[in-house]
Amino acid sequence: MSAGWTDHLIVAPIVLPLAAAALTLFLDERQRRLKASVALLTVLALLFVSTLLLQGAASSGFAGEPATTAYHLGNWPAPFGIVLVIDWLSALMLVLTSGLGLTTLVYSLAYWDRAGPRFHTLFLLQLMGLNGAFLTGDLFNLFVFFEVLLAASYGLLLHGSGVQRVQAGLHYVSINVATSLLFLIGVALIYGVTGTLNMADLAIRIPAVAGSDLPLLQSGMAILGTAFLLKAGMWPLGLWLPRSYAAAAPPVAALFAILSKVGVYAVLRVYLLLGGEGGWAANFGDEWLLYGGMATIAFGTVGILASRTLMRVAGYSVIISSGTLLAAIGAGQGAVLGGVLFYLVSSTVGICAFYLLIELIERNEADAALKVEPVFEDEYTGSLETGEEDETGVVIPATLAILGGGFVFCVLVISGLPPLSGFVAKFAIIHGLLGLRSEIDWPVWALISLIILSGLATIIATTRAGIDLIWTPSEQPQPLHLAEAVPVGVLLAACLGLAIFAGPTMRYMERTGQSLGDRQGYVQKVLIEGPADKHARSR
Repeated sequence: MSAGWTDHLIVAPIVLPLAAAALTLFLDERQRRLKASVALLTVLALLFVSTLLLQGAASSGFAGEPATTAYHLGNWPAPFGIVLVIDWLSALMLVLTSGLGLTTLVYSLAYWDRAGPRFHTLFLLQLMGLNGAFLTGDLFNLFVFFEVLLAASYGLLLHGSGVQRVQAGLHYVSINVATSLLFLIGVALIYGVTGTLNMADLAIRIPAVAGSDLPLLQSGMAILGTAFLLKAGMWPLGLWLPRSYAAAAPPVAALFAILSKVGVYAVLRVYLLLGGEGGWAANFGDEWLLYGGMATIAFGTVGILASRTLMRVAGYSVIISSGTLLAAIGAGQGAVLGGVLFYLVSSTVGICAFYLLIELIERNEADAALKVEPVFEDEYTGSLETGEEDETGVVIPATLAILGGGFVFCVLVISGLPPLSGFVAKFAIIHGLLGLRSEIDWPVWALISLIILSGLATIIATTRAGIDLIWTPSEQPQPLHLAEAVPVGVLLAACLGLAIFAGPTMRYMERTGQSLGDRQGYVQKVLIEGPADKHARSR
């Protein structure tokens, strides 16, 4: 990306939600429409800025220029100052976060933003923490943004009150406080050995560490990795995830679909960058990722078959998604990373839509149904009450047809059946795994088998629940609100778009995977080309 005013857009995904969150604190809870307008305009601006950053990174990379741009806050050169870095991967995650944020925020405007105080403030701080984690170029600020997004998630998880929500929230808080402690210990050990926390600087210093300092550094990296994997939901560290997500309000659970991907992003960013090209640091922890990811897929598969509610099914789908990503990363890099990134986007969008659909499907069994003006008016017609056997006069209500169609669409995406984006993503991962080496080891075959079996288990579990809740309803379904139908439709359309434009999307993902292996390019843009070089080029 060329130097100029566009470079300053890098800081906008952090500053915009922070300023908007501060503004909403000055607004009274009775001014809900104004607060909702501020939040909605902010998220729209975030989506626009993120799209510009993605376009800039993609155009630079495909033109042969470096796609990485470093923004030095306060004009302090790295590694002494704070640096934000935008590249193929971080731009992709920003767009994904903004898109999910927009759809879940619109969905919440139908009811859920009024279920408790400070919803919009917490929502914006959540987006700020996510964006900061994807942009930061040093481990300490990664910890800071982790804490911001976790603190906001505590309030969002408890939004709406209820005994079950409070119990799950306390469990969630205790687990993540322990995660933060592990994160801080790992960062402290790494800093004690290397004297820096800038990731580009660490990429130079870590491969050179040897002697008595090596066990301490390896311990620090292992502890840091444990914190990342706990956040990603790897078994047995992710036992808390299905229950916590099931207790959250539907738009909150839908946004939480990307929280586990923050742990996966940290693994991709930190360990692929700091792994080095040789020596002890090369492929550090790959076997743990491979076997741990496979165990996570197996755990999620058993859990999804044992689930009796759709919210639990969705929670275990998050577990399977994280396990697939981690195991594929541990199995190898190269062509696999393109499929991994495609699957990351597809599964996150699909699960987000699934969480929103679940609330609409199970609304009749809720303690308090939403009272909204109908967008789709329907009524049961036919002669079922008269006992006639002729069913030609039975009309499927419009609401039921829409929910059923969306449900089937979501199931196809998260299970990986053709012809939608989930199938394309899993096929790309399997194709990459088979092309890693001439002789395929048994762990790779085991991973491929688990990927296929997990999709089959998802089909079985969701079909069972769908028959009970959609095709054999006990009463007339509640009408849909426009603010509920549109976000789900947009998310499903995004999944369809990923399948239709799979070719160019996959090329972007492959180039992103290749850029993650370009350690020298990353180090050069962050450390060597400092603020003075940027000003010289701009003149």
